[in-house]
Amino acid sequence: MPSPANVSPPESARRPVLAWALWDWGSAAFNAVVTTFVFSTYLASSLFVDPAVRAAANGNADDPALVRALADNASAVGVALMIAGIVVALVAPVLGQRSDGTGRRKLWLGVNTGVVVLAMAAMVFVEGTPGYLVLGATLLAVGNVFFEFASVNYYAMLTQVSTRENIGRVSGFGWGMGYVGGIVLLLLLLVLFIQSFGNPNAGGLLAVTEEGGLNIRLAVIASALWYAVFAIPVLLRVPEIPAQHRRVRVGFLRSYVVLWGTLRSLWRDSPQVLLFLVASAVFRDGLAGVFTFGAIIAAQVFGFSSTEVLYFAVAANVVAGVSTFVAGRFDDRFGPKRVILASLISLIVLGVVMLFIGTSQTGFWFVGLGLGLFVGPVQSASRSFLARVAPEGREGEMFGLYATTGRAVSFLAPGLFALFVGVTGDTRLGILGIVLILAAGLLLMLPVKAKGAVIR
Repeated sequence: MPSPANVSPPESARRPVLAWALWDWGSAAFNAVVTTFVFSTYLASSLFVDPAVRAAANGNADDPALVRALADNASAVGVALMIAGIVVALVAPVLGQRSDGTGRRKLWLGVNTGVVVLAMAAMVFVEGTPGYLVLGATLLAVGNVFFEFASVNYYAMLTQVSTRENIGRVSGFGWGMGYVGGIVLLLLLLVLFIQSFGNPNAGGLLAVTEEGGLNIRLAVIASALWYAVFAIPVLLRVPEIPAQHRRVRVGFLRSYVVLWGTLRSLWRDSPQVLLFLVASAVFRDGLAGVFTFGAIIAAQVFGFSSTEVLYFAVAANVVAGVSTFVAGRFDDRFGPKRVILASLISLIVLGVVMLFIGTSQTGFWFVGLGLGLFVGPVQSASRSFLARVAPEGREGEMFGLYATTGRAVSFLAPGLFALFVGVTGDTRLGILGIVLILAAGLLLMLPVKAKGAVIR
């Protein structure tokens, strides 16, 4: 097993870590561009509203019919992601378990990443008209499903490129690379496809027409190529699981029997691990809510243009990347649980502050960047926490459960967000739903102890 040293690891040890982390770098093409700041925001935009409704609004962003139509578009995106979550919850643990048994984590990482890239490429056909909303939401759902499948194998490989002593730093390095990759990619897309340089009807230095959202669609194509290129190193440089650590492979349906046995064993012998999976499922759904709805809030409540949203996205990725690199060292020194708790408390406080800053864009910048400061550390520390307690050779199964538990409650953030917005008619108050989820995750995480899993 490659084991980078704590201070100055040899080149042979550093290369697998860098190759592994480059997948995180490339995955920003899906996380930042498709799910968060560009494509999902594109689907929720007025381009997918009935032209008659837009005409009747006559430029009035507060027109009730227009506001309702935009809410319906956001709801369609939420439903698509909910369906994707159900599929992941049902299948991910079995796929992780089987990748442990076959020793083919890299193969399935490559296959699932390839499907995500193809789904992203197909988004070029999603024209900015109401008739293409369902296609766009469907491709978004498909991409999310296979991205989660790929992540199961990718997360499980963390223990193949790290040791117990530096796993926090390696995990933080990967998350940090993801944020840095997001910065570089978003800047490229902004300059080439989105920023208006004196031409109100064309985006970027390439002067791509904005009609039908073509500039956005081509930006997603470029992102698909980015993802494909940076996914290659991990497939070439990181070795597969050693044969002695592989499990006996069973049939697909039999895998569910094994899964049930694993859950019973966790309940009986390692309740702390099971409690962590539940707690992390809740607070990770809150984090997903911050990502998914943050750009929509910026646009609808604070009046950010699509270009301004991307400027904020770049700044948020800078802040999140730096904080994640630093948090990796805190993880190794103080333990991942303390990093998780401190970050969740900070996120809850900042979420509440967001309710009281009016419509000031400056206020949103300060609070939004504050949120970015703590999101990355929670994600990285959660991954390292589970990797620390997962039994050797069964990391794929544990991260399959990690994906499953996370997706099993994936309806919470969009559901509570929609509930608060629907009841109050104020998009800003959807933040309350996200804050409640983060608070629930914090309470569930408090009693968790870092004890290893004992699975019979």
